[in-house]
Amino acid sequence: MSSEKHKMLSGDWYNPLDKELSAERLAARKLQHQFNHSAPDDEALCRQLLKQWLPNTGKHFYAEPPFYCDYGYNIRAGNKVFFNFNCVVLDVAPVNIGNNVFFGPAVQIYTVNHPLDAAKRRTLLEQALPVTIGNDVWIGGGAVVLPGVTIADGSVIAAGSVVTKDVPSSVLAGGNPCRVLKSIASADYPPELDV
Repeated sequence: MSSEKHKMLSGDWYNPLDKELSAERLAARKLQHQFNHSAPDDEALCRQLLKQWLPNTGKHFYAEPPFYCDYGYNIRAGNKVFFNFNCVVLDVAPVNIGNNVFFGPAVQIYTVNHPLDAAKRRTLLEQALPVTIGNDVWIGGGAVVLPGVTIADGSVIAAGSVVTKDVPSSVLAGGNPCRVLKSIASADYPPELDV
């Protein structure tokens, strides 16, 4: 028999009130609270808390407080990833983020899904689908990324967009629902700074 955590990570319907999952969310919330209420001038503590709370992140990962997530360990980020203020990542399933990715303020990434049927929703069962964000992606402020979406390398998501479907590489996409607006030429990319 599968544990509820195994079901959750496998994309099956699972019970989020399971004791193991509840304990993991509580541990994450304690670290989240410490991070979100840390002194603005204590950068060393902020970085330490982030690494403990989000252990699968690369070099130069940073999130401005407040930052919110369910578990933390399901956020897998490369190098040079930045979340601006007030972002939410419901990381029930893996959220895979490449290198050199920037998130504007109030971006929301959802992996969790609920049954459409009201009677089934009353069971409180959930399902989660992973989100993948490639390298060199910029997601503008207030954008929402829905479960199961992939945003390919080099793309830009306009502020306020609701991303319901996969976005191909090197495009500007925007709107609700989000759609491709134009292609982005590689000449548009500035040289990378060595930080």
